[in-house]
Amino acid sequence: MPFITAGDPDLSFTADVIRKLANRGCSMCEVGIPYSDPIADGPVIQASYTRALDKKTKLAQILEMLSEINADVTMPRVTMVSYAIIYRHGLERYIAEAKAAGVAGAIVPDLLVDEAGPLAEICRRENFSLIQLVTPTTPRERAVRIAESSTGFLYYVSVTGITGERTELPASLIENVGWLREQTDLPICIGFGISRPEHVKLLAPVSDGIIVGSAFVRRIADAAERPREVVLSEVGDYAAELLAALESC
Repeated sequence: MPFITAGDPDLSFTADVIRKLANRGCSMCEVGIPYSDPIADGPVIQASYTRALDKKTKLAQILEMLSEINADVTMPRVTMVSYAIIYRHGLERYIAEAKAAGVAGAIVPDLLVDEAGPLAEICRRENFSLIQLVTPTTPRERAVRIAESSTGFLYYVSVTGITGERTELPASLIENVGWLREQTDLPICIGFGISRPEHVKLLAPVSDGIIVGSAFVRRIADAAERPREVVLSEVGDYAAELLAALESC
């Protein structure tokens, strides 16, 4: 699953990126909703949010763009969105408007499991996935509670720290995901730090999905200074490289 941020460099290009990723065979796309105080995001994604906010990109514009590509893209799309945005917008209203735009769920990185009840209840009722994160430092009892309040899939954070491309992944990752799989029937997708075909090959045997973020965002940002068709082609080729590694496993 590629992660891209909405509004960077602009929404029409974001739509073209999603179409390109769908055409190249990606199974899902995570669209970041720009926020001034992102949780856990590294410098590449933070900078993309800043660029989008500087352009005054609004939630309504992002949902309109996602709605407009429904005829072209059957690949599910989920939003990475701060709970502050959902809460300010209104829980019921956010889910209703996201669903109307063709969004299948929300990853909410700053929603504590202790406070997830109201949103989880609405999501279950509306068949809208609430995707929550488990990290390497999450106590096991708490990880089980997170799994119980989540729907769609669980997002396992591969590394302690922020998003960003890395050369190596922790040796304990496979064991941790194996334990989590025994606690839940939900699919488990792994993200943070993944950027290379060898990462994909390592994680494919224990993962139901692999999430790549900063590596895509960094390439998309180049569209501000380079021909967009060239950037789109490179984004598509990079996705194809990762998918080829997955298919070879």
